[in-house]
Amino acid sequence: MTRKPLPSWLRLGLLALLVGAIFYGSAVAYLFVNQRRYLYYPDPRPQVIDPDDPAIQAVTLKTPDGETLVAWYLPPSDPDQPVMLFFNGNGNGLATQEGRWRRIAEHGAGFFAVGYRGYSGSTGKPTETGLRIDAETAWRWLAARYPADRIVIHGFSLGTGLAIKVAAEHPARALILEAPYASVVELAEKQVSWAPVGLLMQDRYESRRWAGRVTMPVLIAHGDRDGVIPISQGRTLFGLIASRHKRFLPMRGSDHATLVRDGLYDQVWPFLAQMAP
Repeated sequence: MTRKPLPSWLRLGLLALLVGAIFYGSAVAYLFVNQRRYLYYPDPRPQVIDPDDPAIQAVTLKTPDGETLVAWYLPPSDPDQPVMLFFNGNGNGLATQEGRWRRIAEHGAGFFAVGYRGYSGSTGKPTETGLRIDAETAWRWLAARYPADRIVIHGFSLGTGLAIKVAAEHPARALILEAPYASVVELAEKQVSWAPVGLLMQDRYESRRWAGRVTMPVLIAHGDRDGVIPISQGRTLFGLIASRHKRFLPMRGSDHATLVRDGLYDQVWPFLAQMAP
């Protein structure tokens, strides 16, 4: 019995489905293989290791997994002021935060900021696991020199996911989260809705996992015009934080990277003064 050939319209339809499936599969595969290129943005130019300000010291750290990290350290000039353990954003090197360092120094406070692996002259390549090791290494260095009530853990953008885990596991005077997220996976799912992002992502930064363990005072600041991490993410995380001493600061008209310029530290210092031991 001779089998009838498929109608031409059906053959064309099946071919279109096959081509579409190939393109979709290729796009998903490309996204999976290159996902870290879209999450981390180390400056490809030669990295600045030594700060221009002679008051800021360049410190070298060794991680347990063998990487060498560059960190910048400014001791507080006022013994009553804290030292900030600062975790940066995904596109920021140590040398790009001059305005932040200046505001901290002018207040008499200090900071210790680690250059993640692959950033600011540090060795290695960034991954969530690696950056968490970097954050823990930075904590141990600073905690060996200052009591917990002098340390303020402060994260910006990507760094908020590192800061909240450190705050969940170690004591400090307070936690400052600047433009934070509840989950990087949730952000990516909204931006790349056509792909199964939840299954693909290797570096997930689920801050919501740690929020219920944070009991120290917390200040969350978020711009209401943030085009990178919507303010709704900051509000979600705020609701999950266990601390009874927490404040959410919506900054009117501020975008993702303008909070410092728009007066963040004018709000930080009074908050920390209220939480002084």
